Amino acid sequence: MEAASLPAALELTAGAGVGLSPEKRAVLGASLLLLQRDYRFERVWFWGCIQGVRGTYYIAEGLGPDRAVPRNRLYSFNCVEWSLLPPVTEEMVAQAEQLRGRFQGDPSFEYEYTEINAEDAERLFEDGKEPVIKEEARLVATIDQIDRAVGIVPRGAFVKTPLGSVRENRSFEGLSLTEAKKLSSYFHFTEPVNLKNKTLLEKADLDPSTDFLDSLEHDIPQGSWTIQLEKGGTVVVLRSLLWLGLTFYHVPMTKQYGYVYFGTGEKNLDLPFML
Repeated sequence: MEAASLPAALELTAGAGVGLSPEKRAVLGASLLLLQRDYRFERVWFWGCIQGVRGTYYIAEGLGPDRAVPRNRLYSFNCVEWSLLPPVTEEMVAQAEQLRGRFQGDPSFEYEYTEINAEDAERLFEDGKEPVIKEEARLVATIDQIDRAVGIVPRGAFVKTPLGSVRENRSFEGLSLTEAKKLSSYFHFTEPVNLKNKTLLEKADLDPSTDFLDSLEHDIPQGSWTIQLEKGGTVVVLRSLLWLGLTFYHVPMTKQYGYVYFGTGEKNLDLPFML
């Protein structure tokens, strides 16, 4: 969610019973603006926080003019001092998927592989590496996984230019209340997968400038999202059951929308058996 509208946005997502204390909100509001100035980001988003056993990671994302470019991610323990996280790699994601349990809250903490076969272990030793993964790498991979799986935006909020860059749609005035209650009105804000598999007939009714992302209506498993009206029916709130703690809000007929994550960074692997 936008740093400038952070206090109001946190109020709109507080229905889940999680959030930040008034002191943390005040510190974070000032800190993110300084972060934007120091790193020369065009926009700064407060992504949320991942709760560890010994500490909590507060996460911010810095964006440039092209929203399709990978974001710069930073973390802090006190919402004042920020550290830049390294770019995510496929190896980080593959390693993080093997780990289970809570984060420790220490970036230098090392996890040992519990499910590594002898061939992979031998390859790591030949490369001069130990079969361990640091928590910082796991943190980067988990944030990326959550963004790809449940980081969403309303339909029409962003447009794709003829040159391929993705920018904010200045003419976007929000979804109508009827449209805002449909899963098909929200898109994953990441590289599309299902869209590439659609037939030409299915793509005929799509606007290539706005319908260039995957819709939530085809998410697997079915039923992994809940849609609710809150604040007297003036705010539409979506919550993910796959990554518990992810909350998205949108005020219909306005430009107010965003998502935030407050959780332990653990995927709900039992969801298919709960539906």
